[in-house]
Amino acid sequence: MTGEEDPHQNTEAMTEEQAERMFAGMNEVIRAGEEMRKLRTEMIKVFAGLGWTQDRIAQLADMSQPAVSKQVTKCKMGDPPSPMGLSLGQHDAPWLEGRLWGLAEEISETFYDTARCTRYVNAITRGKKRFTPQNVDELRRLVEEDLMLHRAEMPDSYRNAYDEISRGLDVPSKVTTTASASVRRALAHRIQRDRLRDDA
Repeated sequence: MTGEEDPHQNTEAMTEEQAERMFAGMNEVIRAGEEMRKLRTEMIKVFAGLGWTQDRIAQLADMSQPAVSKQVTKCKMGDPPSPMGLSLGQHDAPWLEGRLWGLAEEISETFYDTARCTRYVNAITRGKKRFTPQNVDELRRLVEEDLMLHRAEMPDSYRNAYDEISRGLDVPSKVTTTASASVRRALAHRIQRDRLRDDA
């Protein structure tokens, strides 16, 4: 046996592939956390720009008032944010992607056991999927499948929202705004979900 490797040796050791997968999973969680902190900071600036008080923002964001004040002060040292429209009928890509995400999430929750888009929505929510053109196309395909699969039980507002979103994504317009794509996506996501619930 001298010079030969024992096939049973180090069976309890972690392989390089296992370590790579473990670190990849950790990095996804860390990245998602960092992105969410950045998004929260940007949202504080948006709401401060809309005239909300620091106390109210702190309550809603579950932060201390001094922490919110620090973020608002940083914002004031830079360029003041331009006013942001909050109507659904905006046609830049991040806004439309946020609307698509909101629609997909509503479908996923309404038809949880059978919705084709559920796994994709969960991956987006956990930060495992980003809004690349390929991922947006895949989410569109899954939403289309769900609209066909659940057509009989689904409110017309779902199909109407998708048709409008889809037309916009085919030829998105340019929008000049100081808000980042992630802020616009998050706002559109929330507003789309609320509108669908109001229409239900």
